[in-house]
Amino acid sequence: MTTELSRTNRPRIAIAGIAIESSTFSPHRATMDDFLTQRGAELLDRYPFLGREDGLRTRAEWVPILRATSLPGGAVTPETYEALAGEILAGLRETGPLDGLFFDIHGAMSVVGRTDVEADLIERIRAVIGSEVLVSASMDLHGNVSRRLASALDLLTAYRKAPHTDAWQTRERAVRNLLDRLADGGKPLMSWTQVPVLLPGEKTSTRIEPAKSVYARIDEIEQLPGVLDAALLVGYAWADEPRCQASVIVTGDDETVITEQARQLAGAYWQARADFAFVAPADSLEHCLETAAVSTARPYFISDSGDNPTAGGAGDVSATLATLLDTPSVVDSPNGTIYAAITDPDTVAAAVAAGVGETVTVEIGGRIDTIHPPVRMTARVAAIDAHDPVAGTAVAFADRGLRVIVTARRKPYHLESDFTALGLDPRSADLVVVKIGYLEPELYAMAADWMLALTKGGVDQDLLRLGHRAIERPMFPFDESMPEPALDPELL
Repeated sequence: MTTELSRTNRPRIAIAGIAIESSTFSPHRATMDDFLTQRGAELLDRYPFLGREDGLRTRAEWVPILRATSLPGGAVTPETYEALAGEILAGLRETGPLDGLFFDIHGAMSVVGRTDVEADLIERIRAVIGSEVLVSASMDLHGNVSRRLASALDLLTAYRKAPHTDAWQTRERAVRNLLDRLADGGKPLMSWTQVPVLLPGEKTSTRIEPAKSVYARIDEIEQLPGVLDAALLVGYAWADEPRCQASVIVTGDDETVITEQARQLAGAYWQARADFAFVAPADSLEHCLETAAVSTARPYFISDSGDNPTAGGAGDVSATLATLLDTPSVVDSPNGTIYAAITDPDTVAAAVAAGVGETVTVEIGGRIDTIHPPVRMTARVAAIDAHDPVAGTAVAFADRGLRVIVTARRKPYHLESDFTALGLDPRSADLVVVKIGYLEPELYAMAADWMLALTKGGVDQDLLRLGHRAIERPMFPFDESMPEPALDPELL
C-alpha cells in the first residue's frame, strides 16, 4: 500500500497489535471483557516516547488502528480473536497507503483450536497492506518466534530484561528502528534460528546468572558494524504448541555478521541450558512456610507460583488458602500474614452485601481452576475497595492473623499501593504470600527474604508435571540427553 505520494512527505505508520500471554494449561478463557482496547488519540497517548519533545512523533504521520491488551490468562476464544483481528484488518483497509506498521504484540497468544496466531494475524495484515510496507514488531522475551512469524516481519526487537523494566524502551527501539529504515535504510536482512530449550521465566531472570551474562551479549552484538538489532526470546513455557521454544533473531545489512552472531547467541543460550535455576530458593509451599516461620527476616515473601495471573494462571486456585488456614504460624502470626489474591466475584458480592465489619461465611476460589475445591472460610470483612481499576472490587477478609484479598476480576499484586488501598501494610507484616512468579521490582525491594513455592496450577513451574504433547521434540528439559542441535541460522 506504499505510494510515491506518501513518501514525498512524512512516512505514514500504522499502529496495531493484540497482546496476551495465554496458558493452554489454564481453564480460564480470555474474552473481550478481558481486553483493554485503545484506538485513535488514546492509542497514541499510550506511548510516552511519542509525547516527548524530541521530534520522534513529528517524524511520521501516525495512524493508530487498534491495540488490545489483556492480563495473561487462558487461551483466547475464537470469537474474541476474530473480533479484534477483524477490526484491525478493517481499519487498515480504510486508512489508505502506508509506509510502515508498528506491530505491538506479546508473542505468546493462543486461541482455542488454533496455533501460531501471531503469525496468522500478521499474514492476514500483509494481505491487506502488501509486502512493501515495513513492519517492525516489539515483543516480550517470553514470546515465541516461529519461522512463519519471522518471515512476515522486517524488523523485530524484544525485551532484554526479566522482570520487564525495559518494556517501553523496547517499544521505542522498535519505532526508532522503523523510522530510521524508512528514512534511509530500506529492508534489512534477518537471521533467525530456534533453540530447542523451553524454560519458565522464573528460571531465566536476567537478575541472575546465566541469563544476566547471556543477555549482556545482545548489547555488544548490536554495536557491531552491519547489525541493527539482536533479540533472544526464551519462549513461553505454558503453552503447548510447536512454536514454543527459544529463538534468536539478528537483523542488519551484513549477511555474514548477522548469521554468525545469531549462531553464537543461540549457542551461548544452549550451552547454558543446564545452569538456569530458579531466581529464588524454591520448594513446596509447606517447606516455604516452615522456613518463613523460623526466619527473622520481615517481611518474608512467598510466591504462590503455580497460579500466577501474570503468567496465565486462572487466579482462583484455592489450595494455598487451605494450607494457610491450617498453618498455626500463619493464622497466629503476631504481625499478620497477607495473602493476595484470589479471584471470586461471588465471594466479593457477598462481602459487599454484608458490609465492612460484618462476619460472613463464604466459599472462596476453586470455580475456574478446580484442582482444589472452594475453601470455606468464616471471616470479618475488613475492607472493601469498590473502585480498583483492575480488580473491579477488592475485599480484604480477616481471620485471626490472616488477611485474605479476594477480587471480582483477576489482578496481580505488584505494588505497595495495591495493598494500602485496602488498609494493609505489607512492610509491617510477618509474611506476604502473593500469586506471582519472580517478585516484581517494588516487592523485590520490599522483601527482607523470599522463596518460590512450587504450587500447582495453569502455570506450574514443573513443566514435566504439566504434560506437554504438541511441542517439538527432542527439547530440553524434557529430553535431557538429547543430541547437540545444529543451531544453523536461516536468512529470511
